[in-house]
Amino acid sequence: MGILKVNNLKKAFGIDELFHDVNFEVRGGDKVGLVGANGAGKTTLMKMLMGQEESDGGSVQLDAAETIGYVEQQANFGEGTLYDEFRRAFDDIIELGERKRSLEKQIAAGEEELLDIYGKVVERFEQLEGYEFESRIKKVAYGLGFSDDDFRKDVQHFSGGQKTRICLAKALLREPDFLFLDEPTNHLDIQMIEWLEGFLRTYRGGVLIISHDRYFLDKVATRIVELEAGTVTSYEGNYTYFMRVKTARREALKSAYEKQQEHIRKTEEYIRKYKAGIKSKQARGRQSQLNRLERIVLPPEAASFNYFAFHKPPECAQRVAELEEVSFGYGSEPVFKDLSLLIRNGDGVALVGPNGAGKTTLLKVLVGELEAAKGRVKIGSRVKIGYFSQQHETLHMDMTVLDEIIYTYGVDEEQARRYLGAFLFHGDEVLRKIGDLSGGEQSRVAFLKLMLTGANFLILDEPTNHLDIPAREAVEEALMAYPGTFLAVSHDRYFLDKVANCTLELAEGQLTEYSGNYSYYLMKKEAEREAEEEARMEAEAAERKQAEKTAAKPEAVQKAAEEKAAAKERAEAGKIQSMSDAKRTEMIQRAEAEIAMAEAELKGLEFQMNQPAIQADPAESQRIAEEYVAKEAEIEERYAKWERLVASE
Repeated sequence: MGILKVNNLKKAFGIDELFHDVNFEVRGGDKVGLVGANGAGKTTLMKMLMGQEESDGGSVQLDAAETIGYVEQQANFGEGTLYDEFRRAFDDIIELGERKRSLEKQIAAGEEELLDIYGKVVERFEQLEGYEFESRIKKVAYGLGFSDDDFRKDVQHFSGGQKTRICLAKALLREPDFLFLDEPTNHLDIQMIEWLEGFLRTYRGGVLIISHDRYFLDKVATRIVELEAGTVTSYEGNYTYFMRVKTARREALKSAYEKQQEHIRKTEEYIRKYKAGIKSKQARGRQSQLNRLERIVLPPEAASFNYFAFHKPPECAQRVAELEEVSFGYGSEPVFKDLSLLIRNGDGVALVGPNGAGKTTLLKVLVGELEAAKGRVKIGSRVKIGYFSQQHETLHMDMTVLDEIIYTYGVDEEQARRYLGAFLFHGDEVLRKIGDLSGGEQSRVAFLKLMLTGANFLILDEPTNHLDIPAREAVEEALMAYPGTFLAVSHDRYFLDKVANCTLELAEGQLTEYSGNYSYYLMKKEAEREAEEEARMEAEAAERKQAEKTAAKPEAVQKAAEEKAAAKERAEAGKIQSMSDAKRTEMIQRAEAEIAMAEAELKGLEFQMNQPAIQADPAESQRIAEEYVAKEAEIEERYAKWERLVASE
């Protein structure tokens, strides 16, 4: 396994230097988290490592034989089905296969001088495992949760989370030596993020990950590279270790800086006092020492909207929001049914569940944007709702940032600029149109508006999306200090762990309540899985015990079953013999295709069985193991059928 080495890399846009003297390396098996504030240059750096962006100095060393798989933030797909998109990852192999078949026809027509060229094409085709690429597509796709039906769907019609998985599958298809992931957890639900964590921990190649998901980095990263103040610093360990060491280093540096400043102050005072007196020689000596002193420089504090804080909201009823047997659906398709819920004053509630479970729909029913098909939604007396939508529908995209605040809240320009400055919008930045802002900048405007509403019940849909880690920490601090009530949908498990005191799981149309944060929810879910597994094992033990009591099949019954199977085989053999040659050839080809498909499915199951996330779930592991055994039996049966067909030719 090779090494990717980054040496003294630098990049500038005009007179603005993005970074300089960037040095680090990624080896096979390394799991490196690349962190830093939005705008620090993380994505630019990653693209430079792949040669997609030019550097202004330095070098990237990577053996020409080493390959890189890249999962970018924004998915860009061609036209066609999902299977077409996966096949594009093998364009070179497909082209070689077409060249190979063309040469075969030419040689068969008598052009034997092409044999040497044909031999080289075949050798390269086999080196690239050209005969197996169709099976490899199915193996990776099944492992990432795609089905045969998905293969036939238009690739443009998949959801954001599915598109992220498609990008990941395309990157994995060629089993690259290095895997570069730019915000891979965006749009993924928690279950799929956990699968990805397990997969990456066992990935044999080197992995470089840009992510603001601190929980994810804790689970996956073995080293953190921070891009800050125009350069990088490397820390061995996961995100939590990185933060502990960084904080300790900063505190030690600050202490040393303060001691040095005190030494400088006292020395300068001595020099002023004695420079013209009897101790002038000593004063000049101390001045020389001071001139030679290497000054400690504190790194600049990262800009963050640290002043973000919700005002104390007005009092309201103890029963803030209630659902009574609420159902909702789109057309004839139900999203959830007969949900009941009570949110009390002061609760901090996390709403979790897989993508498509209806979490955003439930929030919209609560705020009144959607009307329940059945049941009752009650909002308590004096409750004022503040809604943070992940799509930012409450922002006016044609307005400037400044006008959005002035006209929404009736404040003057000076007050609006003061508010916006606390949220990192300074000078002419407030004159930019909201539609031209990045996702993170739009989120900051939305949070400012939320703060200014004076709401006592906040409903938050993915509030940390697009925010960098310092901004996420500011939101966490604000919510932890907030004396009102909130309900938050988020895939940011680190965020949910810090702010929530109650967790609701929405799955398969039903709500389940857990009286604690996300870690408590995980603990209870694990206890439930263990109880289910124990109950399953007890049931199996009871079945075995019953089976031991039951006598074996009577000989006559066994003989009848064998005769029935033999009769079925004779009937099938007679049917084969009556077929035309063309029909028999077609049946053989179909049987071979079915065998290839079944073997690919078997590989897909094997791929899933080896994932840590599956192995950690006994019930799921058992289910897949049973499917694997059944698939092996199916393949054996299909081979037997194929052998009968071939023997009849």
